[in-house]
Amino acid sequence: MQLIIKIGILLLACLNLSNCNSQNTKKETETLSDDFDKSMPFYYKMPRKLSAIDTSPAFKEKGQKILLTGTVYQIDGKTPASNVILYYYQTNTDGIYATKESEERNMPKNKLGHTHGYIRGWLKTDKQGNYSIYTIKPETYPSRDQPAHIHITVKEQNMKEPYYIDDFVFDNDRLLTTQWRKNMENRGGTGVIRFVQKDNIWVGERHIYLGLNIPDYPIEDTSQKRSGKNIGEDIISFTPFHAYGADKGTKTCPICKYGWYHGILYFVGNKPNWNAIKEWLTFLDTESQKREDYLKVYFVYGNELNYDKYTRMQELEKLGTELGLKKVALTFVPSFNDKPSEVHLNKIDPDTENTFLIYKRSKVIDKYVDLKPNQQNFNKIINRLDKSANDYFKLSRPKQN
Repeated sequence: MQLIIKIGILLLACLNLSNCNSQNTKKETETLSDDFDKSMPFYYKMPRKLSAIDTSPAFKEKGQKILLTGTVYQIDGKTPASNVILYYYQTNTDGIYATKESEERNMPKNKLGHTHGYIRGWLKTDKQGNYSIYTIKPETYPSRDQPAHIHITVKEQNMKEPYYIDDFVFDNDRLLTTQWRKNMENRGGTGVIRFVQKDNIWVGERHIYLGLNIPDYPIEDTSQKRSGKNIGEDIISFTPFHAYGADKGTKTCPICKYGWYHGILYFVGNKPNWNAIKEWLTFLDTESQKREDYLKVYFVYGNELNYDKYTRMQELEKLGTELGLKKVALTFVPSFNDKPSEVHLNKIDPDTENTFLIYKRSKVIDKYVDLKPNQQNFNKIINRLDKSANDYFKLSRPKQN
């Protein structure tokens, strides 16, 4: 008799649990906001257990398979951030947020007809801050009024509300114009993806920087002096005069021509320390020779005091010859506020002794200000280049269909 009673209790509990689940699902659907922009459905159907790797429902469907991967860092740009939740959603290959009731992640349309569709998912960064998303490359909206993109939102452990960061967008998209790039907010760092190809998958790396360019973010980054673009942002193209090196006598954009692998921009403004400059250039030239085509270094001189183009050209040409530089290019601009060259867009402080921007795929991956030329600092740069040269570093661009 007791056994029958226990079985009855269990059946009743299961029935109640089933009813609760049904009620929760119905309630969840009914509470979808009429305006997703004001009330993001971040938690709608979110699984209880999340992994650092997620595969979207569209990955098994037709379309170009892509892997979006990287590391989430704290605001200092160097400390990995674990247990950060990322939520993404995207259009399909027709450029619409498709719904599919057979998919667990499907989001129905709200009263206004808005939805995130079914191509959506969540991740939680691992101990090293890493994440990976396997999905397909989305298409732009049928209206073609903006580049194709994947939306992404961040939820930090110690913050109550999630916040959006710049969409993933794709460097080879014709709609991603120069003007569009200049207008990007760089929330969490640039979202521009430059794919490489590994077998049949296009791989795009994006590191995410918590709090970067997020208004009213409660933590301030005090680790760096203010000079140059932030770690995580794209370097803006500019055209200095080349006084010494392969492009001597021309105005050539370093990023446009040599932005694919590693690069170092070594800026010196109104306070040149020529002994230190010579030590840095000697080290950087040696390192460039070791790394061959995978590292390009530019010295950019922007001293606005007593500027004369012809004199500056001779000064740098003499310096390159004196040091016997083989790989480093010596360039100059009238000042770091110069608008015709557009160097001003990179926000270099002319009154620092130096600013180093280390980039990979045209994105700033490290920055140093007022760095002294000694072995400890040489090692900092060497280690950063070594650690960021991962399995995808030397892969080629995708073959376009």
